[in-house]
Parts: sequence; C-alpha cells; structure tokens
Amino acid sequence: MDRRFKARLEARFGEQLTGPIRQRHDETEMRIAAGDVIAVITALHDEPEFGFEFLSDLAGVDTGVVMQVVYHLWSETTSDWLRVVADGLSRDDPRVPSLTYLWKGAEWMEREAYDMFGITFEGNRDLRRIYMPPDYQSFPLRKDFYLADDAARSPGAGVRPMERTHTPINAPSKALVRQTPA
Repeated sequence: MDRRFKARLEARFGEQLTGPIRQRHDETEMRIAAGDVIAVITALHDEPEFGFEFLSDLAGVDTGVVMQVVYHLWSETTSDWLRVVADGLSRDDPRVPSLTYLWKGAEWMEREAYDMFGITFEGNRDLRRIYMPPDYQSFPLRKDFYLADDAARSPGAGVRPMERTHTPINAPSKALVRQTPA
C-alpha cells in the first residue's frame, strides 16, 4: 500500500472526491461524481506524477439505489492499482462521458456496460448491444431485472424445472450397454 500515493491523490483531487480515499493491500480507491470523470481521468492519464496510461477494466455496477462506473487503472508511478468509482448515476437515465479519446479499447468495455446495465457513455461512437440481440429491451445485470419464473420461486425452493437433469429419451438402457474389459 502506497501511502504517499494516497496523499498525492488527496492533494490533487481533494475538491472532486465524493468520499474518502480507501487503501487495502495493493489497491487504492477514489470516488468521484460522474460530471468529473473527464477532468479526473484525463489528469490521471496525462500528468507525469500519475501517468495512468493503462485502463485494465471498466465495469458497470448497480447498487440497487444508484448506478456506478468503475475504472481500474495501472501506472508505473505507484505499486498500487487505482480504482476510480464514478458514483451517483441516475437509475432512470445513467450517463457518463466516454473515455475512448484516451483508450480506444474502452469502446468495447463501455459497450458491455451499456448492454448489461443500460449505462450511456456519451461520446462513444459505436454504443450498441454486444451480447444481447439489438431489439432486446432490458438490461440483465440490473438489480431490478425480472426473470419470468422468479415470482413463484422462494429462496431454497430448489432448482427451476429447466435446470433439472433428466435421462435423454433415446438413451440406451444399462442392460444394453456393452461392458468393455479394463
């Protein structure tokens, strides 16, 4: 855990932080508002004292109350991985700026978060479904995603009928299966 790195982040981004910077093992986490994504991430990427030139991952999160976008960044300037959480996105219309101007590979990560959570990345030139069919109307990783058979299923009620194993109709009986010597 790089405590000097935490101090540098607090000094540079103190006014843009929406919560305390947390550190655990080799990870540092900072929270910012969605409106500050461009300014903060660009500074982390461009300023030599930070130099976060590698976007490892970008993920959507549904807390059940608000939506978030989480960026995992790496730099040679610190031994810590940096997790930047863009917090407080509206559940009705979650929007955050695209980072494809910094990392071209962010396009696919943003498309995945859009497809699974419905988060719109403003400025992404190819924001369309990546897993689900183009005409699909819902977002499968949201907390309010409804499965048709869940209404009648209580916790611990067992497996869904489609998950039960069964013997195929044309399976040979054990008597007809030829035993081969070992």
